[in-house]
Amino acid sequence: MLIRHRGHEPVVEPSAYIAPTATLVGQVRVGPRARVMYGAVLDAEDGAIEVGEASVICENAVLRGDVTLGDHVFVGPHATLLGCQVGRCAYLATGATVLQDAVLGAGVVIAIGATAHAGCVLPDEFFVPPNTVAIDGQVYAPGDPAMSEAISKLGFARRAFGVETAWESRIRRGEEMAEIRAAQFAAHVDDEIVG
Repeated sequence: MLIRHRGHEPVVEPSAYIAPTATLVGQVRVGPRARVMYGAVLDAEDGAIEVGEASVICENAVLRGDVTLGDHVFVGPHATLLGCQVGRCAYLATGATVLQDAVLGAGVVIAIGATAHAGCVLPDEFFVPPNTVAIDGQVYAPGDPAMSEAISKLGFARRAFGVETAWESRIRRGEEMAEIRAAQFAAHVDDEIVG
Protein backbone atom coordinates (compact mmCIF):
# COMPACT_ATOMS: atom_id res chain seq x y z
CA MET A 1 0.00 0.00 0.00
CA LEU A 2 1.32 3.44 -0.91
CA ILE A 3 0.24 6.33 1.29
CA ARG A 4 0.59 10.10 0.78
CA HIS A 5 1.76 11.68 4.04
CA ARG A 6 2.58 15.35 4.69
CA GLY A 7 2.16 16.03 0.97
CA HIS A 8 4.65 13.36 -0.14
CA GLU A 9 3.95 10.03 -1.75
CA PRO A 10 6.23 7.06 -2.30
CA VAL A 11 8.15 6.64 -5.56
CA VAL A 12 8.96 3.10 -6.64
CA GLU A 13 11.22 2.24 -9.58
CA PRO A 14 9.37 0.00 -12.09
CA SER A 15 11.81 -2.89 -11.63
CA ALA A 16 11.31 -2.93 -7.83
CA TYR A 17 8.86 -5.26 -6.11
CA ILE A 18 6.56 -4.14 -3.29
CA ALA A 19 4.56 -6.97 -1.69
CA PRO A 20 0.79 -6.35 -1.52
CA THR A 21 0.82 -6.15 2.30
CA ALA A 22 3.86 -3.87 2.57
CA THR A 23 3.15 -0.24 3.49
CA LEU A 24 5.12 2.76 2.21
CA VAL A 25 4.24 6.08 3.81
CA GLY A 26 5.34 9.55 2.72
CA GLN A 27 8.64 10.48 1.13
CA VAL A 28 9.90 6.98 0.38
CA ARG A 29 11.99 6.20 -2.70
CA VAL A 30 12.59 2.56 -3.64
CA GLY A 31 15.43 1.99 -6.10
CA PRO A 32 15.67 -0.37 -9.05
CA ARG A 33 15.37 -4.11 -8.41
CA ALA A 34 14.80 -3.51 -4.69
CA ARG A 35 12.38 -5.82 -2.86
CA VAL A 36 10.06 -4.87 -0.02
CA MET A 37 8.39 -7.99 1.32
CA TYR A 38 5.16 -8.82 3.11
CA GLY A 39 4.21 -6.78 6.16
CA ALA A 40 7.20 -4.42 5.92
CA VAL A 41 6.50 -0.81 6.91
CA LEU A 42 8.55 2.08 5.52
CA ASP A 43 7.23 5.25 7.18
CA ALA A 44 9.21 8.39 6.42
CA GLU A 45 7.21 10.49 8.93
CA ASP A 46 8.58 14.03 8.41
CA GLY A 47 11.82 12.75 6.85
CA ALA A 48 12.76 10.64 3.83
CA ILE A 49 13.57 6.98 3.25
CA GLU A 50 15.88 5.94 0.41
CA VAL A 51 16.23 2.27 -0.54
CA GLY A 52 19.19 1.51 -2.82
CA GLU A 53 19.38 -0.73 -5.84
CA ALA A 54 18.81 -4.45 -5.29
CA SER A 55 18.29 -3.97 -1.57
CA VAL A 56 15.97 -6.42 0.16
CA ILE A 57 13.67 -5.55 3.06
CA CYS A 58 12.20 -8.74 4.48
CA GLU A 59 8.91 -9.54 6.15
CA ASN A 60 7.69 -7.30 8.97
CA ALA A 61 10.76 -5.05 9.00
CA VAL A 62 10.13 -1.44 10.07
CA LEU A 63 12.01 1.58 8.71
CA ARG A 64 10.95 4.91 10.23
CA GLY A 65 12.11 8.51 9.82
CA ASP A 66 15.19 9.48 7.84
CA VAL A 67 16.66 6.14 6.74
CA THR A 68 19.10 5.65 3.90
CA LEU A 69 20.00 2.18 2.63
CA GLY A 70 22.85 1.84 0.15
CA ASP A 71 22.76 -0.63 -2.72
CA HIS A 72 22.58 -4.38 -2.04
CA VAL A 73 21.59 -4.04 1.63
CA PHE A 74 19.77 -6.97 3.24
CA VAL A 75 17.31 -6.13 6.03
CA GLY A 76 16.12 -9.30 7.74
CA PRO A 77 12.66 -10.17 9.03
CA HIS A 78 11.47 -8.15 12.03
CA ALA A 79 14.43 -5.75 11.84
CA THR A 80 13.91 -2.14 13.00
CA LEU A 81 15.76 0.83 11.50
CA LEU A 82 15.08 4.30 12.89
CA GLY A 83 16.66 7.45 11.46
CA CYS A 84 19.94 5.85 10.38
CA GLN A 85 22.30 5.42 7.44
CA VAL A 86 23.30 1.98 6.21
CA GLY A 87 26.17 1.53 3.76
CA ARG A 88 26.13 -0.69 0.71
CA CYS A 89 26.22 -4.46 1.08
CA ALA A 90 25.38 -4.33 4.80
CA TYR A 91 23.59 -7.32 6.29
CA LEU A 92 21.07 -6.74 9.07
CA ALA A 93 19.85 -10.11 10.31
CA THR A 94 16.52 -11.17 11.76
CA GLY A 95 15.50 -8.90 14.64
CA ALA A 96 18.43 -6.51 14.15
CA THR A 97 17.94 -2.95 15.42
CA VAL A 98 19.66 0.21 14.18
CA LEU A 99 18.75 3.35 16.12
CA GLN A 100 18.74 7.08 15.46
CA ASP A 101 21.84 8.73 14.00
CA ALA A 102 23.69 5.41 13.65
CA VAL A 103 25.94 5.22 10.58
CA LEU A 104 26.92 1.79 9.32
CA GLY A 105 29.76 1.44 6.84
CA ALA A 106 29.78 -0.81 3.78
CA GLY A 107 29.53 -4.52 4.52
CA VAL A 108 28.65 -4.09 8.21
CA VAL A 109 26.87 -7.08 9.75
CA ILE A 110 24.37 -6.68 12.59
CA ALA A 111 23.72 -10.30 13.58
CA ILE A 112 20.50 -11.86 14.85
CA GLY A 113 18.96 -9.79 17.64
CA ALA A 114 21.89 -7.34 17.81
CA THR A 115 21.65 -3.55 18.03
CA ALA A 116 23.62 -0.61 16.70
CA HIS A 117 22.62 1.98 19.30
CA ALA A 118 21.91 5.66 18.70
CA GLY A 119 24.78 7.63 17.22
CA CYS A 120 26.90 4.53 16.74
CA VAL A 121 29.37 4.79 13.86
CA LEU A 122 30.62 1.45 12.60
CA PRO A 123 33.43 1.18 10.05
CA ASP A 124 33.25 -0.92 6.89
CA GLU A 125 32.85 -4.65 7.46
CA PHE A 126 32.38 -4.32 11.24
CA PHE A 127 30.63 -7.33 12.82
CA VAL A 128 28.18 -6.99 15.73
CA PRO A 129 27.66 -10.50 17.19
CA PRO A 130 24.22 -11.98 17.91
CA ASN A 131 22.26 -10.43 20.80
CA THR A 132 24.85 -7.75 21.59
CA VAL A 133 24.74 -3.95 21.51
CA ALA A 134 27.22 -1.71 19.69
CA ILE A 135 27.67 1.70 21.32
CA ASP A 136 30.27 4.11 19.97
CA GLY A 137 31.96 1.23 18.15
CA GLN A 138 32.29 -0.91 21.29
CA VAL A 139 30.26 -4.12 21.62
CA TYR A 140 28.52 -4.99 24.91
CA ALA A 141 27.12 -8.38 25.84
CA PRO A 142 23.74 -8.73 27.55
CA GLY A 143 24.01 -7.98 31.25
CA ASP A 144 27.29 -6.08 30.96
CA PRO A 145 27.05 -3.47 33.75
CA ALA A 146 29.01 -0.97 31.65
CA MET A 147 26.24 -0.91 29.02
CA SER A 148 23.82 1.13 31.15
CA GLU A 149 26.41 3.85 31.69
CA ALA A 150 27.34 3.86 27.99
CA ILE A 151 23.69 4.25 26.99
CA SER A 152 23.12 7.06 29.50
CA LYS A 153 26.02 9.01 27.95
CA LEU A 154 24.44 8.76 24.48
CA GLY A 155 21.63 11.16 25.20
CA PHE A 156 19.25 8.67 23.59
CA ALA A 157 16.02 10.45 24.60
CA ARG A 158 17.35 13.69 23.12
CA ARG A 159 18.50 12.03 19.87
CA ALA A 160 15.38 9.95 19.38
CA PHE A 161 12.67 12.22 20.74
CA GLY A 162 14.09 15.66 21.51
CA VAL A 163 13.64 15.10 25.26
CA GLU A 164 16.17 16.62 27.67
CA THR A 165 14.87 14.99 30.87
CA ALA A 166 17.55 13.30 32.98
CA TRP A 167 18.26 9.60 32.45
CA GLU A 168 17.32 8.85 36.08
CA SER A 169 13.84 10.38 35.71
CA ARG A 170 12.41 7.50 33.69
CA ILE A 171 8.72 8.20 34.30
CA ARG A 172 8.95 11.86 33.32
CA ARG A 173 11.15 11.01 30.33
CA GLY A 174 8.68 8.32 29.21
CA GLU A 175 5.78 10.74 29.46
CA GLU A 176 7.60 13.35 27.35
CA MET A 177 8.61 10.78 24.73
CA ALA A 178 5.04 9.52 24.39
CA GLU A 179 3.68 13.08 24.08
CA ILE A 180 6.18 13.91 21.35
CA ARG A 181 5.41 10.75 19.34
CA ALA A 182 1.65 11.19 19.83
CA ALA A 183 1.90 14.70 18.37
CA GLN A 184 4.09 13.51 15.51
CA PHE A 185 1.87 10.54 14.66
CA ALA A 186 -1.22 12.78 14.73
CA ALA A 187 -0.19 13.95 11.25
CA HIS A 188 -1.31 10.55 9.93
CA VAL A 189 -4.94 11.59 10.29
CA ASP A 190 -4.61 13.35 6.90
CA ASP A 191 -2.94 10.41 5.10
CA GLU A 192 -4.33 9.30 1.76
CA ILE A 193 -3.98 5.92 0.09
CA VAL A 194 -2.54 6.48 -3.40
CA GLY A 195 -1.77 2.96 -4.54
